[in-house]
Amino acid sequence: MTQDYAEHAVRIAEIAADAARGYFRGRLGIEFKADESPVTQADKGVEAEVRAYLERNFPDHGIFGEEHGFEGADKDDVWIIDPIDGTRSFLSGHPLFGFLLGYLKGGVPQVGVIGMPALGETFLGVRGKGTTLNGAPVQVSRQTRLDQSVLYVNEGDKIHRDYPQLFDRLMQSGQTRRFAYDCYPHALLAAGHVDAVIDYDLQPYDFLPVSAVIEAAGGVITDWDGQPLGLESDGRVISAATPELHAEMLALIKG
Repeated sequence: MTQDYAEHAVRIAEIAADAARGYFRGRLGIEFKADESPVTQADKGVEAEVRAYLERNFPDHGIFGEEHGFEGADKDDVWIIDPIDGTRSFLSGHPLFGFLLGYLKGGVPQVGVIGMPALGETFLGVRGKGTTLNGAPVQVSRQTRLDQSVLYVNEGDKIHRDYPQLFDRLMQSGQTRRFAYDCYPHALLAAGHVDAVIDYDLQPYDFLPVSAVIEAAGGVITDWDGQPLGLESDGRVISAATPELHAEMLALIKG
């Protein structure tokens, strides 16, 4: 049954990618939410298409989307959607925005998709079955040492603002260090190119689809306290290629 959901997830990712490319680098109507984050016609349009597909094919399932909220929160089967992960990237013409989709059973991610519409890449993670990129298997690196790692710092400006001492420690960590935003660094970790990612100020639709992709690829992803991610997690996230590297990242956070 999970494989059936995975096949639907890939089809949904194709629909979302087509829809997003139809808006990308076009003339977008942009609004700002209460937290000053932008939302475009593309966010709303992509989520509407995905919801319509899910409502047709899975009428008894719950749906939790960034733009239209949580319908069926009492259901055991739930789909979670971020139609444009990286709206600021999208509206500025930057191609590293993503599409995120997860299928949860009892709150636990079973299937996850990280779609990169402008790059033509779809990462699919299925619990216990592995992760693929456009159908070809991928897996995390075997890196166990932070001082030899490719480390990505997501939302670095917010980490610097709220955790300046941690930010200073991060700036002394890793062999190669890059700043980034959104889902793509986590996808690169699942494919073995990046070894660790620290992320901050996320929502469940940002991290639960990603967690399915990373765990199926053999990686580790938790909150900053080392606890499993769920719908109630606080949005502070670490992903790492190996348990050893993950433990080193946790120690770095604790100082």
